[in-house]
Amino acid sequence: QVQLVESGGGLVQAGGSLALSCAASGRTFRNYAMGWFRQAPGKEREFVGRIRWIGSSTYYANSVKGRFFISRDNAKNTIYLQMNSLKPEDTAVYYCAAGENSATRPQDYDYWGQGTQVTVSS
Repeated sequence: QVQLVESGGGLVQAGGSLALSCAASGRTFRNYAMGWFRQAPGKEREFVGRIRWIGSSTYYANSVKGRFFISRDNAKNTIYLQMNSLKPEDTAVYYCAAGENSATRPQDYDYWGQGTQVTVSS
């Protein structure tokens, strides 16, 4: 059974930092891209960034570039999202996902975690 499990969400003040984790299990994702998405109330799910298991290629949405960083630990089958200089508009449920293509659309990802809430207070 494929599982992606996010953790690390919570409440943080604007300007603060938070790190999310996504633990993958149930199959090998070595040829997959692992993406982070977020969804705020009343809004569509949006792309945050992605990393491939093989290599260190990353790609970020303009809204988070320079503030958010994605990394991975192959031995732990875990990817991370380090979020710095957080803003109230970063408040959302954050999801990790796995897809075969290095894409930015939610429909291009096959497996999803349950999401973790990030709330940034002003």
